[in-house]
Amino acid sequence: MQRFKNILYVVVSGSASDAALERAISLAKLNQARLTVVEVIDKIPSNIKLPDGVPSSEEFQAKRVAKHQERLEEQVVSINKRIKIQTKVLVGISFLAIIHDILRNGHDLVIKEAESGGLLDRVFGSNDMHLLRKCPCPVWLVKPESPKVYRRILAAVDVDDYFPSKELNTRHLLNLQILEMASSLALSESTALHVVHTWEAVEEGVMRHAFVDLPEEKIAAHIEEEKQKNRHNLNILMNETVNKLGQNAFEYIKPQIHLLKGYPRKNIPEFAREIKADLIVMGTVARTGISGFFMGNTAETILNRLDCSVLAIKPPGFETPVVLEG
Repeated sequence: MQRFKNILYVVVSGSASDAALERAISLAKLNQARLTVVEVIDKIPSNIKLPDGVPSSEEFQAKRVAKHQERLEEQVVSINKRIKIQTKVLVGISFLAIIHDILRNGHDLVIKEAESGGLLDRVFGSNDMHLLRKCPCPVWLVKPESPKVYRRILAAVDVDDYFPSKELNTRHLLNLQILEMASSLALSESTALHVVHTWEAVEEGVMRHAFVDLPEEKIAAHIEEEKQKNRHNLNILMNETVNKLGQNAFEYIKPQIHLLKGYPRKNIPEFAREIKADLIVMGTVARTGISGFFMGNTAETILNRLDCSVLAIKPPGFETPVVLEG
């Protein structure tokens, strides 16, 4: 299934791993897609004091760009024998320069090595989190130790129906995108696909309150009813995915379906570790129609607790808050 046509790979300075680059190359070959390799360098302030004999800050910046461009082209010489790529040096704040290039050139996927964050950024670096929140296209963050061939892919979906109808439709379309993308990758790599949905019995806490005298049988019946409702919603989603993929492809993948009771921010990272997932495919925008609300707290918490690579997808209609100057 050809999904990506214009892939952007971002070089992480000082990295010794080639896992992310190999992933970008293989995906570009598989999809017959255009591949652009970029490096982002800081902009030199115009008012910086330079040593005697050093040209102006603009000339110095141009020389730096030329030097980095030369190194970048040397890095991809061997790659060009396998697939033709374009190289480019961007200047500015990393995540902004990347998003600006996406807006200018219509890239439909960003791949980069996941940066290790500090205590505040937890698993991912601050640039990664900015991309996850604001990038208009899917973002694939590859862990440096990621295997060349994935063994297990986890697709995390959300079929809860406690939302307004407009948001339910957006979430449904996002779920379909997640499953279509995860299934496509599982097919291309002949790897195991797991699909997980975490559910809660919303009224269970109230029903168990000390002032509510309900027999345990009624509480258990409510929990079972919620479980079956979520199972039904998940089955509807899976059946729609079968119709999109085709029965033969679906039977070849044989996805394993998991319905977990509890909180997604806790259960999904734990389950990913339990099955030793190499990649999790998930959505990052939890609410729609709210200005400035780019990534839900639940999604952000899950991302910060994962130990594997992540392919993060935005729902249809998502617009980045980043704009092109001029």
